[in-house]
Amino acid sequence: MFIHSWRWFGPNDPINLKQIVQTGASHVVSALHQIPVGEVWPAQEIIDRKKTIEQSGLHWSVVESVPVHEDIKKRSGDYKKFTEAYKQTLQNLGKEGVRTVCYNFMPALDWSRTNLTLKHADGSTSSGFNYLHFAALDLFLLKRPDADLSYTEEICKEAENLFAGLSSEKRKELEETFLLGFPGSGEAFSLKEVLQRIEGYKDLRKSDYLSNLLQFIKEITPVAESAGISLAIHPDDPPWPLLGLPRAVSTLQDAEEIIQAVPSPANGLTFCTGSFGAAHSNDLPLMAEKLAHRINFLHIRNVKRDAQFNFQEEDLTKGDIDIAGILKTMIKEDLRRAETQKGYSGLPVRPDHGARILGDFNENYYPGYTLYGRMKNLAEIRGMELGIRAGLSE
Repeated sequence: MFIHSWRWFGPNDPINLKQIVQTGASHVVSALHQIPVGEVWPAQEIIDRKKTIEQSGLHWSVVESVPVHEDIKKRSGDYKKFTEAYKQTLQNLGKEGVRTVCYNFMPALDWSRTNLTLKHADGSTSSGFNYLHFAALDLFLLKRPDADLSYTEEICKEAENLFAGLSSEKRKELEETFLLGFPGSGEAFSLKEVLQRIEGYKDLRKSDYLSNLLQFIKEITPVAESAGISLAIHPDDPPWPLLGLPRAVSTLQDAEEIIQAVPSPANGLTFCTGSFGAAHSNDLPLMAEKLAHRINFLHIRNVKRDAQFNFQEEDLTKGDIDIAGILKTMIKEDLRRAETQKGYSGLPVRPDHGARILGDFNENYYPGYTLYGRMKNLAEIRGMELGIRAGLSE
């Protein structure tokens, strides 16, 4: 079976470990969000977090994430110092038996959405991205220099008309959604700070940015491998350029370049069906087939998307992504590894974002990281997995 896991943000998470035990998860995906980006994660703090998790009967299987400092992404400033700190963190995690490290290389900001409370027919809510709303935000709230060069003349005009019709409350809601920080960190930004972050990338082309990523991977992979850690880079969310910033983990070609850069199983991917799946041009079943041998971590959620760069998160069985087909591919890969890799213990998988349902409406959860919504998704993932495995064994 897969390693069924659950993302837990630590002691400040409104969902506690006792509740996670009852969801059916056996492992926890966690991180030391209290450590400033770029600093070494102290061995003792890793030990303390592991002990806390294990006292509940769970296991700490995956770190999500060890953040990558902006200087590393731009290969400027103190990037060498921060790279060495990253290596030491990997070594400290490996000594404590944490075997998978998820990370991302998204510039300036993390995930982007324009609405966090899209309502479904059954009354549940989830997040979504509207390209026109994002353009309006970029052009008229953020007021990024030369933002109009990122859009067609028609989109600029439509965004202007849209923005003119928004109430002050709707403008504020759009701004707050955009400025939401990294999950678990409590970090948030002002529009001015976002512009400052973007400014640091103005002369960086995609080819340069990809080169910076590959250099980083080449430096950390040998350390991860010697520490017994499987790296798993997370795709861009959404997987296309935003705000004039470069992207490096958005397509099948991107993923193949990354895994070919260092031919080691330690240099792998987080296959997030929601992030890769947001792009209409990404064929998720094909990507799973081609990348399976280097997928080290699975994020499972579904989306409905279109060719105009709009998407919304959807029930696991109702979206545009063939979740069952992807799970079948990865189950076959899991079985292959079990037969060929000594000591292999299973592929970690977690339900990614969950809709807000039932008692979730009474709690102040970080968007997407609900209790009941994710528990529903985990149950559906486990059910599909059991059914697929039974069919393969017949």
